[in-house]
Amino acid sequence: MRRETIAIHAGYVTDPTTKAVAVPIYQTAAYAFDSADHGAALFDLTVPGNIYCRLSNPTNDVLEQRLAALEGGVAALTTGSGMAAIQYAIQNLTEVGTNIVTYPQLYGATYTLFAHVFHRQGVEVRLAREDSPAAVAALIDANTRAVYCESVGNPAGNISDIAALAEVAHRHGVPLIVDNTVATPMLLRPIEHGADVVVHSMTKFIGGHGTTMGGAIIDAGRFDWSAHPEKFAMLTSPETAYHDVVFTEQFGAAAFVAHCRSVCLRNGGATLAPLSAFLLLQGLETLPLRIERHVSNARRVAAFLREDPRVAWVNYAGFPDNPYHALGLRYLDGNFCSLMTFGVKGGFDVGRRFFDALMLFKRLVNLGDAKSLATHPASTTHRQLNAAELARTGVSPEMIRLSIGIEHIDDIIADLDQALEVAAGVATVSRATGAVPPARASAA
Repeated sequence: MRRETIAIHAGYVTDPTTKAVAVPIYQTAAYAFDSADHGAALFDLTVPGNIYCRLSNPTNDVLEQRLAALEGGVAALTTGSGMAAIQYAIQNLTEVGTNIVTYPQLYGATYTLFAHVFHRQGVEVRLAREDSPAAVAALIDANTRAVYCESVGNPAGNISDIAALAEVAHRHGVPLIVDNTVATPMLLRPIEHGADVVVHSMTKFIGGHGTTMGGAIIDAGRFDWSAHPEKFAMLTSPETAYHDVVFTEQFGAAAFVAHCRSVCLRNGGATLAPLSAFLLLQGLETLPLRIERHVSNARRVAAFLREDPRVAWVNYAGFPDNPYHALGLRYLDGNFCSLMTFGVKGGFDVGRRFFDALMLFKRLVNLGDAKSLATHPASTTHRQLNAAELARTGVSPEMIRLSIGIEHIDDIIADLDQALEVAAGVATVSRATGAVPPARASAA
């Protein structure tokens, strides 16, 4: 099936008992055992089945199968948030004294997790000086356990050379983990370019309506953990917490995600609720159509902003002179994402006036919603970073991040236009009436 069809049908057939076409919500905390032997076999991981909702749920299972199919992986695990997915994917491979290597251009919460949390647990996160495979390769050593990147950086908008990063990681005997939240599997499937693990914040585009938190980990099933037993003993040696099961022997290609479920999720507890899984399945069904509109609208908005004399700069990979344009053509097939950043002339203060004047755009820190969204990263998502860290992650004080929604393009541009006029002191808008001046004819 093509991706548009997978998003609607994968992982579920009509319920044979009730004939329900929609995926049921299995709102249960636990599952009955047929016998003591059945319960023992489940806990020994020698037979498939459900034990407790913290580990698995039939509603979540459909979502996991669908995500694995969309990304081209062998198995998936859902979590309560995107950050939980990132944390579990890293914890699944690391221990005290080991490290991972990544780019500096990261989502603010990811940067904080990497720079200020993992080191307290004895795991070092090495930030390359720039987002190049060579810079990453220079930091890998015998204690490295993974290379990590975002396929499309948030909010920097950089596009990773996934195939080159995969080559570097595999040459050193470690997997490549890719956060594919911004691109989604509709625009890019990192596994096709060599990635070994893909993570998502499903709160964003997959859910698509700003209602539901969720994360996901997808296992490509291609990395040979057994070829590096000294590095990945948690997968290749007996697991004492599960009666000495060896995950590579018991689960084969799906060893990574099986261990992540049985150890990280079981003991960490960041489980996705069944109702949330149901809502995310609803969002997933319309993801292909929404992405088409997101991409189309973003192209028009970027052109409008770049031509506007009130705008100082626009960072959008769809422009031929953007440093990531060639990578976008290669990995996104020219369908550049709807996340972009720009700066208003006049700097920080004028940018804040613009931000405050927005009416259609919602001022918040989410992205990937059907609604158009705006945020000021330096004072929100990246507020905890100092000036040097902001520069390193590609966040300038005046930067405004836009997540372009699926509203009518004329209305989106009209709101940007009136906010720019307010920011420049040319016009004032009544927030009581919500009157929005029409966009200039040249903008449409």
